[in-house]
Order: sequence, then structure tokens, then C-alpha cells
Amino acid sequence: MAKVEVKQPIVDEIKGYAADAKAAVLVDYRGLTVEQDTKLRRQLREAGIVYKVYKNTMLTRAFEGTDYEQLDKDLEGPTAIAFSTEDETAPARILYEFSKEADKLQFKSAVVSGTYYDEAGIQELAKIPSRDVLISKLLGSLQSPVTNLARVLNQIAEKGGESETEETAE
Repeated sequence: MAKVEVKQPIVDEIKGYAADAKAAVLVDYRGLTVEQDTKLRRQLREAGIVYKVYKNTMLTRAFEGTDYEQLDKDLEGPTAIAFSTEDETAPARILYEFSKEADKLQFKSAVVSGTYYDEAGIQELAKIPSRDVLISKLLGSLQSPVTNLARVLNQIAEKGGESETEETAE
């Protein structure tokens, strides 16, 4: 069996993840303990994020012709990649939070919705709340004025009812 035949399924696997992903974050995982790595993988898996270690050459080959090709310049040394198909900021957010307790984890770069981010950019992305949190905040801010309006109208209606009752009593 030729080397290309062995490598092609791996390249195809990466292409599959990249095709469905809204975001991909590259990290250098050197220095993490087995316990830390296991904990990180569990957190990412629970959030629906695929986290894998691939050879840089496989990633380069899989990224050809995609938005993720922008990551090629950062494919040096040990590299792990986190793909997210649901939440654009989830990989950055989870990896960033985890890096606070595991300072050996180093960000390389990311592509989110087609845009390249360096290490500083990833840290800014990590501060953006999840889509669900943003939607609930938006709905809360939209609902608040409507609730206040309903309360005021209700008070006006109650006062209007009192005035009519007083007039009828006279």
C-alpha cells in the first residue's frame, strides 16, 4: 500500500470537518499533562467541538482551496485543531478559559467564518458570549420595553376604570 493511500483517508477526514465548520482554532498543546489533555478534550466534546491532533502536512493538504488555507503559515511544531460546526466562538472561548489553568496551551491562529485571527484576535473572540447568550440578551432587551408598555397601559386602564366608577357614583 502506497503512503498516499494511507494518508488520503486522514486528509478526507480533515476536509469533512473543515467543510462543515464555522470555526477552526489551532493550538500548540506541548507541555499539557495527560490529565489536562483529557479534561480539555472532555470540555470540547461536551460543547460539540471536534478536537484532534494531525500532522501539519495533512492539514496543509486538506486546507487547499478553502478558507482554512490561511492557517498554513502557522502549521509548525505540534498542532492540535478544534473545529466547531455550531458556535463560531465556542472553540476560542473554551480553549481560552482552559489556558488560564493550563498555561502551556498556546494559541497559534484561527479562522472564524472565513476570517483569519492571530493569537491576540483569538483572545478577543473568546470574550464574545455564545450565540444563545447573545440571542437571549437581545430578546430580553426587546421584551423589557414591551413589558413596561403593557404595565403602563394596564395602570392607565385601571385608573380609567376608577374614574368611570367615581363618576357613576355621583
